[in-house]
This record gives sequence, structure tokens and C-alpha cells, in this order.
Amino acid sequence: MKQITIIGGGWLGQPLAQCLENLGHKVSVSRTTVLGVKELTEKHLNGFEFDLNQDISVLTQSLKALSPDIVIGCFPPGFRKGKGDEYAHHWNKLTQICQQVGVARLVMVSSTTVYPNIAQEMREDQATLALAQSSVDFTDNAKVMLQAEQYLIDSGLGYGVVRCSGLIGPDRNPARFVSKLKQVSNQAPANMLHLHDAIGATCFVALNTANVVVNATTPNTVSKAEFYQAALEQSGSNDPLPPITATPDKRIVADRLIQLGYHFHFQHTLEML
Repeated sequence: MKQITIIGGGWLGQPLAQCLENLGHKVSVSRTTVLGVKELTEKHLNGFEFDLNQDISVLTQSLKALSPDIVIGCFPPGFRKGKGDEYAHHWNKLTQICQQVGVARLVMVSSTTVYPNIAQEMREDQATLALAQSSVDFTDNAKVMLQAEQYLIDSGLGYGVVRCSGLIGPDRNPARFVSKLKQVSNQAPANMLHLHDAIGATCFVALNTANVVVNATTPNTVSKAEFYQAALEQSGSNDPLPPITATPDKRIVADRLIQLGYHFHFQHTLEML
């Protein structure tokens, strides 16, 4: 049994905590407010308050009280709220806290946002902070996330980085996203991941002992145009697709995670619908 602390008890963090508890581990999961902690408690989770905007000494004492073997950072970067730079700062602070507390392993739920805007297959070594700093093909958001990953990699702690593709599942039906799309390509792969496999891959990496960076994305897929059309049909929607283009885009490859021994619940993106 491991003592596991999850920083970020949201859409992914809560069911991740439940999964790890079901595996027999003692799990604590954080929210940033008292109300958020109350919601966790009502779901029979061991919730605690932890806001990375707080003073590092306060946060260190809070985490030390839990004596975690493994910490999983499961909080979003906040790019849509205009707080992107904050994400790297928060990861820098979290790695320092884990060093002081003596955590054995720190795991980051990252994103395939880290990859450059090049229409080819993307494996883990094709996105590093060093590459991003010398290339115009990486977005500012990619550089922020890669800086956050680098803080973890350089920390001296045991580490795992799980780069998740676009997440779908309960309350995240891809058919709902269609109206927000300006266009959709019949030449761009739909790189998607179901919540079930996001949980599975994160648990797998957290409980592994190797220092790894892995892509978590459904192994087989279709184009974005075909995927979103299927999502609309499956949901019974009569909404049309936005204008269809033939713009190619990158395809995320999950070979490394599979070679490590993880078996995806969903082998194809169309199965997830």
C-alpha cells in the first residue's frame, strides 16, 4: 500500500483518487477552497485544502502532514483564463515542496499541447524544452508546459510525465464541442483519450518505478472530420459539421506507453463514442 496525494481533485483527479483507493492505496486529494474540500468529503474522498498560490512554507507543512510516497499533479494549466505562465511557476513550487517533504515519486498529468505544429507522427523525444527554445514551431503554451515538465525532470525526484491527448468522457461529449469549431479537417488525426484510459495510464505511470515521459492517446484513430461526424450521429444531433478542410496535422503516438506494458481499454477513438 502506498500513501498517494493528488494535487487537483477535478474532473480527472476525483475518479483517479477513487481508482487508486480501489487498488488498496491510501489516497488524499486536494482542492483550492474549503467548499471544494467539502465536495470531496461528500464523495467519501479524503480531501484537503491546497492552493499553489499560497506560501511555500504553509504548503510544505500541509503536504508533510500527509507523508506521501507518491504525489500526482493533476491540475489544468489555465491557458483559457490567461494564466499560462503561472502553470510553470506552480510546478516549480510543487517540485520544491516534494523535495523538502521527501516524496519518492512525483507524477505530472501533462498534455500533448507540448508538441510542435508539424504534420507528422509525434513521439516523446520530439518535444523538449531545449527543442522548443530553438524552434518557431512550438507555441507559447507548449513552451510553458515544457518548462513545467523540465522542473520535474531536473528535480532529482523519481518522476513520470503523462502527456494526455484531448480528453472526453462523462460531461465531455465531443459532440458538444462541434459548435465551437471554426473548421474541421479530413486530413488531421483525431488525437483523443477517454477518461477511463487517462485514469489507467496515470495509475500505471504513478505505480511504475521508471522515470518516464509518455504519450497517453488512443492508439488508433480517424480524421477529425470523421470523428466529429460520428460523435454527432451517436448523440442524435442534427447539427452540421463546420467547414471541412484538407489541412494535415500531427498524430500523437502512444507506442512507448504500450511497450512499457499499459493496455488501453479503448483501442480506437470510434469505440469511445
